[in-house]
Amino acid sequence: MNRPPPTTPPPPTSHPAAWYADPWDPTAWRWYDGSQWTGHTAARTPPPPTTAPTAATAASRTLVAPDEKKPRLPSFLSPPVLITAIPTVILLFIAAVIEPVSIALALIPPLIVGPTLLWMDRVEPEPWSSRLHAFLWGACVAGLVAIIINSIVAALGGEILAAVVSAPIVEESMKVLAIIWAVRRREVDGIMDGLVYAGFAGLGFATVENVSYFAIAESEGVLTETFVGRALLTPFAHPLFTAWAGLAIGWAIANRKSLHHAWWGLALAILSHAFWNGSLSFAESETGMIVMVVALLAFVGLFVATIVAVILLRRRDQARLNALGPSIAARYQLDATRVASLLTPAGRKAVRAQASDRAGRRAVTREAATIARLAALNDISSPPDPIAEARLVSVLRDAVPEPGTTAAS
Repeated sequence: MNRPPPTTPPPPTSHPAAWYADPWDPTAWRWYDGSQWTGHTAARTPPPPTTAPTAATAASRTLVAPDEKKPRLPSFLSPPVLITAIPTVILLFIAAVIEPVSIALALIPPLIVGPTLLWMDRVEPEPWSSRLHAFLWGACVAGLVAIIINSIVAALGGEILAAVVSAPIVEESMKVLAIIWAVRRREVDGIMDGLVYAGFAGLGFATVENVSYFAIAESEGVLTETFVGRALLTPFAHPLFTAWAGLAIGWAIANRKSLHHAWWGLALAILSHAFWNGSLSFAESETGMIVMVVALLAFVGLFVATIVAVILLRRRDQARLNALGPSIAARYQLDATRVASLLTPAGRKAVRAQASDRAGRRAVTREAATIARLAALNDISSPPDPIAEARLVSVLRDAVPEPGTTAAS
């Protein structure tokens, strides 16, 4: 793992946010946001000459691309989320006017599930904007598409068909796209990342779905039973269903396989979701109650097994980061003692405590997260992705509180 320091050109720190010639790809432009290189690229036409650059052409590497537009959306948004957010907000507003209690009660499950997902993500924390994007994708994109398609299927084929067939297929397929979007952004490094993005997508979907369920339950006089069942007994249902897809996608990424090899995760997510919905649909009959009890026991067993698996994965990932610490410090010319501290929760807490203000503590958090992501990026047999590495090195350079203690080359 003792590779030479990365040849990542420093960002043009004296230049404003704009498109510049990509330091890693002579045929592309890359967006510089005023402090670091980003993942936004655009093709250059015509491509630059292949001859050796002169002083004039070398200077032209900092010229702004005239025909490219600045990325308009922050990283916690995307075109699909933005488009579906408008009708979703309208539907939530209508629910709030008709049954305002539904909104308040729907916010309780995130208070239970959210901290659990953050605890899962402590070893190699994902950017908050990326986690928020997964939540919004589940709430807006998956939620709106599911409402439309499931309503059509229910009208044409009945409620049971919509619950047992349509809902599992549509909802899990749409939620898994949130994970794939994170993969597209080069933010998934392994199994734990897949589980985290699956969890936030499932939580976002469940939050919006609960609003509709609680509003209907209030109008029918069964709000208490519905709230206890969905918010208190099974708040992890949707995150657990989608976890199968997150597990499979994370496994495929960790093993450098195509996402086509992760098909089994989506299949298991759909089947587990269908079994759960089927047990609820037939719960009113005597046989259905037996199925419901079996399904509830299976759900509890799956929940316990998932918690055990997450604990083991966290321990494995922590051991992996600890082992990678010295080589990461050498590769990026960092202080080995500080790296070792920042790669453990207790060490990060101690380093943050030494910061003099809130900005300093945030810088330490950002530095630690970047080092962990660099370690994950280097935890493969082949050289790390140069673009992803360059972005992280740029973030690390910006986050270092004191030059010389954790400076990146």
